Amino acid sequence: MLFNAIGRMLGSLGEHIAMDLGTANTLLYTRAGGILVNEPSVVAVDADTGKVLAVGRSAKEFLGRTPRRIRAIRPMKDGVIADFEITREMISYFVRRVISGFRLFRPSMVICIPTGITQVEKRAVIEAATDAGAREVLLVEEPMAAAIGAGMPVLEPQGSLVLDIGGGTAEVAVTTLSAIAHAESVRVAGDVMDQAILRYMRDVFRLEIGENTAENVKKLIGSAVPLEDAPVVEVSGKDVFTGTPKVVRVTEGHVREALREPVQAIVQAVFRALERIPPELAGDIYRSGMLLVGGGALLKGLDRHIAGETSLKVRVDDEPLTTVLRGTARAMENRAQFAGVFIN
Repeated sequence: MLFNAIGRMLGSLGEHIAMDLGTANTLLYTRAGGILVNEPSVVAVDADTGKVLAVGRSAKEFLGRTPRRIRAIRPMKDGVIADFEITREMISYFVRRVISGFRLFRPSMVICIPTGITQVEKRAVIEAATDAGAREVLLVEEPMAAAIGAGMPVLEPQGSLVLDIGGGTAEVAVTTLSAIAHAESVRVAGDVMDQAILRYMRDVFRLEIGENTAENVKKLIGSAVPLEDAPVVEVSGKDVFTGTPKVVRVTEGHVREALREPVQAIVQAVFRALERIPPELAGDIYRSGMLLVGGGALLKGLDRHIAGETSLKVRVDDEPLTTVLRGTARAMENRAQFAGVFIN
């Protein structure tokens, strides 16, 4: 017992890290430094030696531009680990970034995960973080973390509705009494939107573009409702038939049409969640509305579109890209208060 007490005391001296391990971006927070990492979840490696050449923002610039000997890899897919070794390398790199110098004690980590992942996928997250140097790993579900980050009453007997649209998954969840009463998770989110734009450009304009270009088009003129005075952008790529460079002019209406199916798939997930909750929680949600977070929340007019479809009040968090991490950090810093939200 003495040794256990000493172990706990020494462990409390180590750093505590909150991590949003996302398909599109990885964010890390420490109590001392705040948000220290907000980088794309991309790793560039030498195809011959396996050596890591770049991680994060610099590696993302490699996408679609690498010679044969270099591979730019996105090790997370649909919110879960698709490449274990590369994910471990990425986590290790980011942890070293936030904890510099000599470390006597290994850090503890709280990591948020999608609601729909399997036990095997949960173990993969824990093992990747442990192999990267964490002494302890706690997991919290992303919609719960988002609700905490937005200051919603997750500990109270009151229903709160959250829609978190990340890179790999869109998750709708109703929280109450430190738990998720019901959740719907669809693997339709930012990446699927980018792919929809890629297909539309190929099918309609006979133009082949890269992932980064599709993402930039989405950010510039992507929308879920018609917009007034939206700019027309020039999109460059190569002609599908001739392979020669080509530039086309694309409007907001073009991109909205490209995104119609993924947007509707997300709306249908909201309807499924609303259909399966008890009447008391439904009453709470009717009064309080829905919170929209994640990178997908930045799609222009999405809140208005969902409000029109569901007749709910919909609000976008002030900083939707960091809501989940802020909630994960708050749960980490107040573990006793939020003990019920950890799922392992």
